[in-house]
Amino acid sequence: MKNLGSMGAVAALLAALSAAPASADEFYAGKTLTLVVGSDVGGGYDTYARLFARHLGDHIPGKPNVVVQNIPGAGSARAGGYLYNSAAKDGMTIALLQPGAILGPLVDKKMQAGYDATKFVYLASADSGSRVCITLPGSRIKTFKQAQTEKVIAGAAGTGASSRDYAYLHKNTSGAKFEVISGYKGMADILLAMERGEVDTVCGFDWSSVKAQRPTLVKEKKLNVLLQAGIDPNPELDELGVPDVMSFTEGADNRAIVELIVAQQFFGRPFLIAPGNPEAAVTILRAAFDAAMKDEKLLADAGRIGLDITPAPGAKVQEVVKKMYSAPDRIVELAAKAIRE
Repeated sequence: MKNLGSMGAVAALLAALSAAPASADEFYAGKTLTLVVGSDVGGGYDTYARLFARHLGDHIPGKPNVVVQNIPGAGSARAGGYLYNSAAKDGMTIALLQPGAILGPLVDKKMQAGYDATKFVYLASADSGSRVCITLPGSRIKTFKQAQTEKVIAGAAGTGASSRDYAYLHKNTSGAKFEVISGYKGMADILLAMERGEVDTVCGFDWSSVKAQRPTLVKEKKLNVLLQAGIDPNPELDELGVPDVMSFTEGADNRAIVELIVAQQFFGRPFLIAPGNPEAAVTILRAAFDAAMKDEKLLADAGRIGLDITPAPGAKVQEVVKKMYSAPDRIVELAAKAIRE
């Protein structure tokens, strides 16, 4: 994408928006930027969205207000469809989606997402960490090896949600004896279900979100972390002795399937904007996210609530998404079966 300077950005914005004010500063000043988050209130994605809503405006010319709008459903695909088809293409609506909403249309041909994930314009990702399966301290299931030999009830949200996809992934590629109960609103509801004894475990849980939502249990090392799945091993989880998913994954096909599904974790918290928005707005927003993720105030705020910030630039996320969608058809078909019942 062409890198515009400040004067070039203003000129492009003027050309794209006939009603725009005389400068980017004036365009954003006094306006409200909507950050759509494709999950329910109280979960990890909502927590990240509200963190950036507090700080992102400081790095956008004109310092607009940033408000969060929750559109949960279908593993963020509902929010993705809204952004792609309904939101105004004026640079004032962005979204934070679950990575499954990006991968979903590739591995689920029945998924009527209503958007082309390769055409979204990716602004940044705030986290590229590991996902885990956990059980609570009082659970009879303490290790993944137990889950390979004993029946385990796994709580999950709807189709496309990481909790559902990863539960089936581990069941079908690593032999976990999971009975998946789906339909929960999100991770916060699944955690409550675990505390009530309705389900035993949850998988596909971002480690950064675990730390934010159950910080005391993490600090006191009382959680049972059954396994980790990530692009690279997580040093913190390695120190806790948490095994990597590949240690339970046998066969070249199964390993290729896991690698494709786990690739989405490079963009664990992807912020994006719909195609058709002004190029100048994209340039400004990408720069704003880059600056925000280096902002000492944002990093301190994230630290207080236990959120990891491991940023990836939007252009790099764009490349990874394109590469995922160029995977061999055979592996894509196998992966599609692996994350379904």
